[in-house]
This record gives sequence, C-alpha cells and structure tokens, in this order.
Amino acid sequence: MKLPASTTAANTLIPLDRFSPLVLMGLVTLRHESSDIYIILFASSLGNHVPSSSTKEQRMYAITGITGKVGGAVARTLLAAGRSVRAVARDREKVSGWAGRGCDIALADMQDAATLAAAFAGMEGVFVLLPPVFDPAPGFPESDAVIAALRSALLAARPGKVVCLSTIGAQATQENLLTQLQRMERALGDLPMPVTFLRPGWFMENAMWDVPSARDQGVVMSFLQPLDKAIPMVATADVGRVAAELLQQDGEGPRVVELEGPERVAPKDIAAAFDRVLGRPVHVEVVPRGTWEGLFRSQGMSHPEPRMRMLDGFNEGWIAFEGPADSVHKGHIRLEAVLRDVVQASA
Repeated sequence: MKLPASTTAANTLIPLDRFSPLVLMGLVTLRHESSDIYIILFASSLGNHVPSSSTKEQRMYAITGITGKVGGAVARTLLAAGRSVRAVARDREKVSGWAGRGCDIALADMQDAATLAAAFAGMEGVFVLLPPVFDPAPGFPESDAVIAALRSALLAARPGKVVCLSTIGAQATQENLLTQLQRMERALGDLPMPVTFLRPGWFMENAMWDVPSARDQGVVMSFLQPLDKAIPMVATADVGRVAAELLQQDGEGPRVVELEGPERVAPKDIAAAFDRVLGRPVHVEVVPRGTWEGLFRSQGMSHPEPRMRMLDGFNEGWIAFEGPADSVHKGHIRLEAVLRDVVQASA
C-alpha cells in the first residue's frame, strides 16, 4: 500500500502527480462504452500494439503499471524467468527502455477500455493495478468508472489468468480509502478466468517521504500510532516478485493471497532503521489526530476523510489481514535494505 506525501512527514507538500501507479487505492476515470460501440473500437485499437520480433503470445504476460515500482518488478521477474512480456502504457517514450529489453509494447490509456482489451488479448496472464487517486470524490465515482472499464476489457480479451494488485484490509467494512479496492475485488471476482487478488501490507517505500526530515532534523513524524504498534509492511520488490510467481502458477479463482515482509514494523522501528542507515540519531514523533484534516487540506486535498479513516483503520486494528497468520506469505526484503535504497535515491 502506497500513500501520497508522507506516511509520516507532516509538513511537506508533495505534488500528487509525482506518484507512480504502485498500488491500489486511487483511480482515474475510464470511459465505459456500450457493447456495440466497443466492438468497433476494439478492432480499430489494434494498431496501438507494437510487437517485438520475438513475440510468443501464447506464453506472454501483459503488465500494467510497468513504469512503477511494483509493475517494473513484475516485468523484471518474468523476463529473468525467460517469459515474454508486453508492456502496457499510454506513453511510448516512457516504456522505450522495456522495448530495448525485448518487450512488446501495447499503447493503452487507462481511460479507454478498448485499447486495454487489445493489450490484454491473447495473453497467458495479465497483471492489473489501478492508477492512484488519493483524494477521491464522495462515493468513489472515479474508481467505479475504471473498475467497470477493466471488467469490460478483461471480459472481451479473455486472458488465461489475472493477477490484480489489491491491498491489506480490502475486506474492511468501514469505508476508507482502501474501499476502492474492495469494490474492485467484487467486480472482478466473478470473471470467467482465474483471478488472484494480491493483498500486500503497507509499502516500506512510503518511508521515502521521511528521508529529508530524518536526514536533516533527525526526526520522523508519524501518522501511524501508537509508536510501538507494529503493522504488516512489505517491500515493493517482494510484491512484484510474488505477483510474477502467481502469474506463472496454474489454479482456479478467485483467490486471495496476503503478503507481508519478514517481520512487522512499528514507527519506532522506522526511526531506528534510519538511525543506522544515516549514521545519526533519529527519533519518531506522533502527528496528533486532531491536526490531520487541516494538514491534508493544506496539502491540497478536498476530501481528506477517506485517507484519515484508512489511517484510523491501521491504528485501531480494523485494517488487517483477513486470513490466519500462518496463511500470510512472507517477503524476503527487510526495512533497512529499503531505507538504504531510498536514502541513496534521494542523495
């Protein structure tokens, strides 16, 4: 699960357009065509597919969000296993590097179900995630539109299987930012092909927003509280690796796979890891609950309630894994390794 601005930094304005589509909880609007129009558009959209000379569609996997951390990790894992990959993106320039690795390129706008269907057609498997909108309008109209279009595209294309990036707490009954993923699971759960919903914990990479304050002031400001409460966290590289493994597995659907890192992490653990990585004392402080709405509105949010309720869910414990503890998959990458990477990237 990835958040805008900071999971912890309380006084930095982060432009929302800086976010890559890692996860899960915000969406853009998709146009939803009638079936009669859809057939015409699907036929005309085939020109957006740019195959490589080594295309093997019967064993090819289409990856959305390939320019982001999770989607990129999915693609790298598949390529390392000798699989063929189709990069699905709106901008050809942004995926030129993937073309250089031998990937097919399918140009598709996440607001256009027809081009998505063309990109998914003939695939052994498809990995889907949703572009983030962290400030959704009441009732989540943005996510409802994109979910409807994804469902239409997958029904038209009929790939062999689907792995969908969801989130921890998708089953929560209290409405919050992650409710959008619950709606997606319900909409895609009855598709006529095996569908796996991958529910990762809180993304360790959210700590990237804390690097400046940890490095310069020796403090991490935390919305997660109490400060010694450990929650499931996971590295995006582990999420991508597991998603790629699920794409290559046979099985029935729908099914849910929950994923966390090697150990659970509390805010105080993040500060201690920064202490070791930066070589300076770092401590953690609470961002008081009463200041959240004003803070989020000052950062440009119009509807902060869903985000606030999501944070409440983690802090109060009703956003959690659904299955028993022994059913949760474990990643390999530890927090300190992720922090070393994000600190180096910010240098």
